[in-house]
Amino acid sequence: MSSEPKHSRISQELLAEIASGKYAPSGRLPSEAQLVERFGVSRPTAARALRDLQDRGLIERRVGSGSYVRGRVAADVQRQFGLLIPGLGTTEIFEVICGELAGLSRVHGYGLLWGSGHSPKRGDFGAEDAEEMCEQFVRSQAAGVFFAPFEHIPRSEEINRDLAETLRRAGIAVILLDRDLGAFPVRSEFDLVGVDNFAGGYILADHLLKLGCRKPTFAMRPHSASTVDARVAGAREAILNRGLAIPEGFVRTGEPEDHEFASGFFGAGKVDSVICANDHIAALLMRSLTRSGVRVPDDLRMVGFDDIRFARLLSTPLTTMHQPCREIAITAFHAMLERIADPALPARELILTPRLVVRESCGAYVGKPIR
Repeated sequence: MSSEPKHSRISQELLAEIASGKYAPSGRLPSEAQLVERFGVSRPTAARALRDLQDRGLIERRVGSGSYVRGRVAADVQRQFGLLIPGLGTTEIFEVICGELAGLSRVHGYGLLWGSGHSPKRGDFGAEDAEEMCEQFVRSQAAGVFFAPFEHIPRSEEINRDLAETLRRAGIAVILLDRDLGAFPVRSEFDLVGVDNFAGGYILADHLLKLGCRKPTFAMRPHSASTVDARVAGAREAILNRGLAIPEGFVRTGEPEDHEFASGFFGAGKVDSVICANDHIAALLMRSLTRSGVRVPDDLRMVGFDDIRFARLLSTPLTTMHQPCREIAITAFHAMLERIADPALPARELILTPRLVVRESCGAYVGKPIR
């Protein structure tokens, strides 16, 4: 599930505006025609959004007059959760996690707020968009927010902390998804649900070493999240535990589509394998290498992290670590309910176990180890 239906997002935004008092004192909501113009949707979609609110007993529709807020809705509004997921629409694991969270919310009688009119599929989601969403969550008196902190942007730690503090000051519970606010291994004072990234990095590196690789390297993009730092630390530990020295320039930071960056991964005596921070980087780097005549896994072995859909569909299917997205969502949802029930609980780190998925890119099926 990639996002909520359009009519659902419209009804959720109207609900947030009702809670903020925007339609007081008359209580009259925008007409269907006004909603069509505002959200760029069809008339039936706008009508469906209003009907959703009517079915929940929150508004009444008067023939010939319009739609009006019906009584007090504060109690219903407080049964709302918010999603603050900058990577949604560009990171597949969050699409799966958020889809599961939406289903769990419905089953338990909670609504899910996606933010102030922004489509979750937007690729240019930035800090200002996130601030606006936080303001809406505060206005709508959301009970809690699931937050996947920013990465790959300058000042990400400062931005993440400001957003989380805004929510906490408003009395809104915060559950971090996948990663913490700042750099590994420092932990914040917010609950975190994710996978064991240190173990994942260790398993990937050890797998390559078992196949005969002796000069692995780690590829990542600038300003990566703390999860990537944990994967690097795990990979380093695996190398040391094998009695080997950490290769010079083990961590390489750059853009995988850049030819100059990609060229550093091949050539006599350079590296024999690469651990990619995630599957997306692996796919782009594999394409860059292929254009330069480098074959995976014959010339260079490669592994990724996440096990997203296209990992098995690449020209050379990708060995990777599988993230249990459904289980992450279930754990995060129950952590949210526990946090709301007892705000005094100490900050917790709820870590699930990733699973190695072996495919062709690591060279496991080549038939001979690298020399």
